[in-house]
Amino acid sequence: MSTATAEKVDDELWSAIGDPTRRRMLDLLLVEGGGTATTLSQQLPVTRQAVAKHLGVLDRVGLVRATPAGREKRYRVDDAQLARAVAQLASVGSAWDARLRRIKRIAEAIQRAQQD
Repeated sequence: MSTATAEKVDDELWSAIGDPTRRRMLDLLLVEGGGTATTLSQQLPVTRQAVAKHLGVLDRVGLVRATPAGREKRYRVDDAQLARAVAQLASVGSAWDARLRRIKRIAEAIQRAQQD
């Protein structure tokens, strides 16, 4: 996978996770081991149709996988993709921590120089 393609996938992944309703849906799917648009809509303040659209977004980025369940689809979290997302978030967090430490050192050096 090219870097540009990897970045696009990552942007789509983070865009999908960025929505609070979709994060709540992921939480529910993890706790309950799966669910349908109907079962999720009963626990969320949105319509079944809205839940189905959100599930479609999560499916496109690979965070959930659908299997036929009668007239509906049953969704489960894709553990590997979720682990990848968590690892990326941890990596981004570490990178920002390092940047902030460098900024702090620079600010402290400037402050010391101004005091001298």
